[in-house]
Amino acid sequence: MKKLLTILFIIFIGIFQTASADPELRDYDGIEVPAGTFIQVISMQEFSTLNSDEKTPLKFVATNDTYLFETNVIPKGTMFIGKIEKKNEPIIGTNASMVVRITKMRYEDGYENPLYGYIYTNNGCLIGGEMTAPATYDKIPHYHKGICRHYVGVLRWVPGPTRAMGEHTCVASGAQLLILLKGPAYITHSINE
Repeated sequence: MKKLLTILFIIFIGIFQTASADPELRDYDGIEVPAGTFIQVISMQEFSTLNSDEKTPLKFVATNDTYLFETNVIPKGTMFIGKIEKKNEPIIGTNASMVVRITKMRYEDGYENPLYGYIYTNNGCLIGGEMTAPATYDKIPHYHKGICRHYVGVLRWVPGPTRAMGEHTCVASGAQLLILLKGPAYITHSINE
């Protein structure tokens, strides 16, 4: 009889514990925006290799809505905050360059979400770093066969052996840029319109 009562008591307690352990959750799971996603933004301030350093916060604003299937995961007007991760000074033959890392995004209602991305350019994630123009040009004769097998010569200007001094790289305020996500972004917040 004691065994039967204990079994009934355990079953009775188990039923009430499972019923009270399931709180009512909203029907919303987090969304994972995959790595490699491009987000169109504009720069909110001018920054350069001359005036900006690694501690200056850089701000960008999304110009378009970013959708994942039917869900607007990054609405237009979302602010992205980043910093200069690496900066190279100009040298002879190469312009200055910098790498800008995006660390978080802030929705219009003030909610912040961490992010792992970089400003993307044609040179990977490096802004600037182009080769400079030649410092000098040399004259070199160039011969080609003319009429009746006579060689005609002309002087050509060719780049000399030295390059000019590099210049600082500057990104203007309002410049259209792309953010490339290097890691997945976990979106746990949405704005109801």
